[in-house]
Amino acid sequence: MEKQLHLNVLASRPPVPEGGLQSRSKMRMGPGRKRDFSPLSWSEYFEAMEDVEVENNNGKDISFNVAPISVLLIYSSGQHGPVLLLLHGGGHSALSWAVFTAVIYSRINCRVVAMDLRAHGDTKVKNSDDLSAETMAKDIGKVHGWSYSSSYRCSKPRAVVTWSVCVIDVVEGTAMDALNSMQNFLRSRPKTFKSVENAIEWSVKSGQIRNVESARVSMGGQVKKCEEPLNSPGVSKSISDGIIEEEEEEEEEGESNHKRKKEDDQEVKKETIYTWQIDLSKTEKYWEGWFSGLSALFLSCPVPKLLLLAGVDRLDKDLTIGQMQGKFQMQVLPQCGHAVHEDAPEKVADALASFMVRHKFTEFKEGFLC
Repeated sequence: MEKQLHLNVLASRPPVPEGGLQSRSKMRMGPGRKRDFSPLSWSEYFEAMEDVEVENNNGKDISFNVAPISVLLIYSSGQHGPVLLLLHGGGHSALSWAVFTAVIYSRINCRVVAMDLRAHGDTKVKNSDDLSAETMAKDIGKVHGWSYSSSYRCSKPRAVVTWSVCVIDVVEGTAMDALNSMQNFLRSRPKTFKSVENAIEWSVKSGQIRNVESARVSMGGQVKKCEEPLNSPGVSKSISDGIIEEEEEEEEEGESNHKRKKEDDQEVKKETIYTWQIDLSKTEKYWEGWFSGLSALFLSCPVPKLLLLAGVDRLDKDLTIGQMQGKFQMQVLPQCGHAVHEDAPEKVADALASFMVRHKFTEFKEGFLC
């Protein structure tokens, strides 16, 4: 029977300011050397990218961009072992799991499926405004079934069993408390970037992502190219001034110059810029539904559970009681921001690998020293 593991990260609060320890994947720089903020390709971390078409009650609605495991071709290319279904947070994409995927696959026998949620990354849907928890849960369920059928080359859908659940730095109480300040945080972010490199640089320097390597691969899934006319005052002014001077010096060509000035005034310089893939500020009506009842739902899951947190202060009342009663395993990974799996992919992979091996879901790979 297929073993499935869900990991879920939702944006519950603004990122912690930059600082603290970095993953060893972060570039080490000598004096006078600049960080490399150039984008990295998904193909350096995932083996394949596939479109999975699913249908709603009214027919085809969504085409998921699903990236199954893995970068390390010397292993099984992710064709064997339990399936890890990775779910990203609001505003992010499947690429946020890229570095983690490479690390976890080097440790244990597993198969990873990281999906772009609707309105995120490269997923295309008819109703991209519907980001309710119920609709997204149905989407995830359909991809969950696809991952099982694909793993066993099944021609027909079969019942899928979830064997374990892991939640990373999402706690209902602290998330609900943070919603009041979320709009202010979103307004504080840049609305556009002049390039993907610029977006990567901002994400690192602002502390949204503390691991440079992860930022270089994941930010490409958070922003999109948008070409729109941008007035360039400096250019327009220099053109106008030049035309006026020319008109004064050569009055006999006045008619021709007026024509040129009109054409120049109408000309608008086009500049390629990047903006956010999804406008999270417009999804506010769904925020409460994303987190309400989450702690109770987590505790009620009749499977082994792992909660990874960036700090012990994030626990709410229900989870504190549940932790004292031994209802789930908890591990704190300090000196990380909210994007724990991006900031410290190796620590998260180590914690998850040990958890899975302890519960006999899989085994460490031969030669790996835990």
